[in-house]
Amino acid sequence: MDEALIGGLLASTLRLSTPLILCALAAVMSERSGVIDLGLEGKMLLSAFAAGAAGAATGSLALALLAALLVGVALSLLHGFACVSHGGDQVVLGMALSMIAAGLTIVLGIAWFGQGGQTPPLPDTVRLSPWFGGWAGGLGAALFGHHALVYGALLLVPAVWWGLYRTRAGLRLRAAGENPAMVDAAGLSVTRLRYGALVLNGALCSLAGSCLVLAQNANFVPHMSAGRGYMALAAMIFGKWHPVGALWACLLFGFLDAAAIRLQGVALPAALGGGAVPVQAIQALPYVMTVVLLAGFVGRARAPAALGVPFVKTR
Repeated sequence: MDEALIGGLLASTLRLSTPLILCALAAVMSERSGVIDLGLEGKMLLSAFAAGAAGAATGSLALALLAALLVGVALSLLHGFACVSHGGDQVVLGMALSMIAAGLTIVLGIAWFGQGGQTPPLPDTVRLSPWFGGWAGGLGAALFGHHALVYGALLLVPAVWWGLYRTRAGLRLRAAGENPAMVDAAGLSVTRLRYGALVLNGALCSLAGSCLVLAQNANFVPHMSAGRGYMALAAMIFGKWHPVGALWACLLFGFLDAAAIRLQGVALPAALGGGAVPVQAIQALPYVMTVVLLAGFVGRARAPAALGVPFVKTR
């Protein structure tokens, strides 16, 4: 393999992995505190729409990011209100958030822009451009020709690890997901800890959604998240609820996605009948591998002991 091919595959892997990494870190934060989050897909999708709509309406990158942040955090607070404050079913609410987001983005897109649920193309002032644009190709472009969210996602992995495993706040948050009764007995608020984790969860999901619109696409398109929230959840489980493990799983999924794009149009060997590889089979490759990895490894990972269990004070 030549340097150009390796560089292109590495660059695509990093770009496609970025929203997965951000979303997987969001899942680590919420689930380490004891809250199951199947609403990652919906939070990412509605945040992407908010970024696209605000960017198209104002032409401001800052306002687009702010709109996505507000929507992501608001959805996480709604999640907390129903599940943490009132003990609702966390799985059902997460799925409901994703279903509502899928429909709401289309309805609002049609009502506001009249383009079949899409937003208008975003101007260059709203787009995230590469930080180091002088790299023409090869491994240099693969490592340094990316926008800020790519590097930010990679830097957030050690930051989240440090926050969870090397700080008192992280210890308390993890304890809320393992033994909330002990946390309550120590005079700490389990509700406050879980809400804090969900706020961070919403902020990370909003960055993931912003990446889809402001970097990877020219505008918002209905269902553009395309199951990435569930892939990020699978990566988090495959990574055993650990930020570094989730990073490697996301890079694997990103590589499979990048390889699937490269395989489109590749001819089959003559022994297999020749002709091009079916596009549908190539596009399904990352999702098939997600299921295979989960089926093979999910039983070996231990979830937080109190994950999905509402906490009710007894005194």
